[in-house]
Amino acid sequence: MKATIYHNPRCGTSRNALAILEEAGAVVTIVEYLKTPPSRETLARLYAKAGITPRQGLRVKEPAAAALAGAPDDAILDAMAADPILIERPIVKTEKGVVLARPADKVREVL
Repeated sequence: MKATIYHNPRCGTSRNALAILEEAGAVVTIVEYLKTPPSRETLARLYAKAGITPRQGLRVKEPAAAALAGAPDDAILDAMAADPILIERPIVKTEKGVVLARPADKVREVL
C-alpha cells in the first residue's frame, strides 16, 4: 500500500501516525508540510476527501488561528496556504481515503 503523510517530525502524534503506517508495511511518501506546503487546492481536495471542512483542519492552538474565528472556508484555506503552521497534522492519504490522524490511531481507517 502507498501512503502520503503531511508530517511534522516535531509532533508526537505525527510521528506515531508515521510509525503505524510503517508497521503496516505501507510505502510512505513523507511531506514535511512546513518545508513544502501543500497548495490551497491540494488542501481543499484533501479535506473534501476526508469529509471535513477547512475549519476542522485548522490548527486552533496556533495564535494566528484566532483571527480566523468567523472566517469562511475560503479565507481559512488562503491563510493555511500562506502560513502552513495553521494546518492541523498529520493528514494521511492512501488509496482507501484521507484522514486527519488525530489521534494517530485514526490512520488505521485508511489502511
